Amino acid sequence: MCILCRHGVSQHFVFSPEKDIILKCLKMKFNFDPLPQIKYSGNNNFFLLAGPCVIENEKMAYPIAERILEITDRLKIPFVFKASYRKANRSRLDSFSGIGDEKALKILRNISKKLEIPVVTDIHSAEEARLAAGYVDVLQIPAFLCRQTELLLAAGETGKVVNIKKGQFVSGEAMRFAVEKVQSTGNENIWLTERGNMFGYGDLVVDYRNIPTMQNIGFPVVLDITHSLQQPNQSNGITGGNPQLIETIGRAGIAAGVDGIFLETHPQPSIAKSDGANMLPLDKLEKLLEHLVEIRKVVSRFSE
Repeated sequence: MCILCRHGVSQHFVFSPEKDIILKCLKMKFNFDPLPQIKYSGNNNFFLLAGPCVIENEKMAYPIAERILEITDRLKIPFVFKASYRKANRSRLDSFSGIGDEKALKILRNISKKLEIPVVTDIHSAEEARLAAGYVDVLQIPAFLCRQTELLLAAGETGKVVNIKKGQFVSGEAMRFAVEKVQSTGNENIWLTERGNMFGYGDLVVDYRNIPTMQNIGFPVVLDITHSLQQPNQSNGITGGNPQLIETIGRAGIAAGVDGIFLETHPQPSIAKSDGANMLPLDKLEKLLEHLVEIRKVVSRFSE
């Protein structure tokens, strides 16, 4: 909690290193007003963006959303269901990219209505921003596209919450320029997501300094604990991963004061049609979130 304005966020103030006193409240623009369906927003917990990588079919997607909702209801975690309606960034031409844009978007909208939860999906162009905004609550900018001015402006102009994933080649500090593009449209509903930086050609590392650095821009910061473990650019054209480290990344992120967690999960990652190598098996989600909630409780005591 901010000790100046008492807002329920983890990193909300800055210090003068010379005087060892608080200089100002950053007035982080952190509220869930654009997401009326979200629950437990005043619970001082981290919020969660979670779901499968991509909509494979409604039979697969709905039970995943339902199970995550059961868990987050019990743990009182604000939850946004995540699934891409199409995958435009695949390594190989023959990789699965989707079941059809409007078909997948309608599945997302139906899940939102039936379960009364907000939903988030990726967009890749200005046209997609306008299309997806008619079906979902949060528009997500993929990391590779975080500098695309036309895309950021189009997303901002929809008035939806815009979650900008930090590029694997971008510093946390430089993300203020992406934020300014969305702000120029009059939209202040912005989240930023850390998802690792390239470490050589085929690996990623998480620089946890990016969490407070991006929070100081003035918006909530999410940590993507599954894509951060990708191993891209493999010789077979299929991205690898280290899913056994998902909890390690998550624990460290919560300890660093991140506001939200992003993860992808699937009942059987080995047969998932996208990003299975770094997804969390759905049956392991409950225990992971239990652990993160307990860590969050400890961390929150340092901000009281």
